Amino acid sequence: MKAMPIDFSPPSLARILYRTRRRDWVLLSVALLLALAAAWLGWRLWEQQQLDAAQQHAALERASVRVTAPVVVAPVAISEPRAAAVNAAVMQLNLPWRALHDAIGAATPATIAMLALEPDARRRSIKITAEAKSSDTMIAYVEALKEQETFSAVTLTRHEINEQDPNRPIRFQIEAEWSAP
Repeated sequence: MKAMPIDFSPPSLARILYRTRRRDWVLLSVALLLALAAAWLGWRLWEQQQLDAAQQHAALERASVRVTAPVVVAPVAISEPRAAAVNAAVMQLNLPWRALHDAIGAATPATIAMLALEPDARRRSIKITAEAKSSDTMIAYVEALKEQETFSAVTLTRHEINEQDPNRPIRFQIEAEWSAP
């Protein structure tokens, strides 16, 4: 027959300690060691995080001190002729090139040979030098430019017949003022 453990003693801590097996004690100690190691590692990581945060805060303070320091720039004296030259260059760069090109291109027929375009930003005008086979073509071109909305005034300033060319084209110059965009 098999032995039956009979224990009539009341449950207590001494009874639990006495009846706990060796294998349970080993598992409990390993679990306790793992918990202590995890707690120590967590504490070390927390310390490192606090140190990194303090270093980052100090670096931000140093950076903000550098940024907030006023920068003193010595004033540069620009002579009047130089300022005028810079302003003239800026005006030339700010010409409404696309609108002028589109208006001239829309009005220019294939029978007109465009030779030169000379814009004058101060006067808001452009000189067009071209050649035509006949005076009728030249007049029609001037009228076509007058119909463009971009130009407020178009004037034929000069014309001459090129005697050196065997076709004898008429070379002419037109001055057109463009309106404000």
